[in-house]
Amino acid sequence: MVYVVDDDLSVRRSTGRLLRCAGFKVQTFASAREFLEHPRRDVPACLVLDVRMPGMGGLELQRELNRLGNTVPVIFITAHGDIPMSVRAMKAGAVEFLTKPFQTAHLLDAIRMALARDAVAHEERMEFREVRARYKQLTPREREVMALITAGRLNKQVAGELATAERTVKFHRANIMQKMRAKSLAELVRMAEKITGETG
Repeated sequence: MVYVVDDDLSVRRSTGRLLRCAGFKVQTFASAREFLEHPRRDVPACLVLDVRMPGMGGLELQRELNRLGNTVPVIFITAHGDIPMSVRAMKAGAVEFLTKPFQTAHLLDAIRMALARDAVAHEERMEFREVRARYKQLTPREREVMALITAGRLNKQVAGELATAERTVKFHRANIMQKMRAKSLAELVRMAEKITGETG
């Protein structure tokens, strides 16, 4: 999905037509506020964004998206760009900064690159949600055991720290591996790192 945000109706229409002809799904918005208020589908996407607009400008929208944790890749287009502005945009994570008039091929290449980047990020987000959903199925004691075994503790050490029998730890460990769908301890450790990365 390619989102186009530009206050100029003719630009929105022409850009929309161009992108649809190139095979992209497109949604256009007349303002940054309209874009923020519109519910978006959880699919790989990018944002083609005008820098100067009434109200909230493109750079301000980029800052707001970053603040909200929305990582949709941004491609800026502007007729009024300068080097400091482009540097600011790129430092904040923009994929490209195109000054009008630009070649159509440059915009299409930037969009393809942005969508490819977001497809990888989208897959990682989906995988993380799945891991988090599995983790929520663990009992509080299973979470304690998981934290200790993924930190490198042996069953005997876990039993000592939790004041329980070693066979009980083995039982919890088997349940954890099954619920988390982990094929190995190394895979369980990677899952634990993702979970603690979010909460830590």
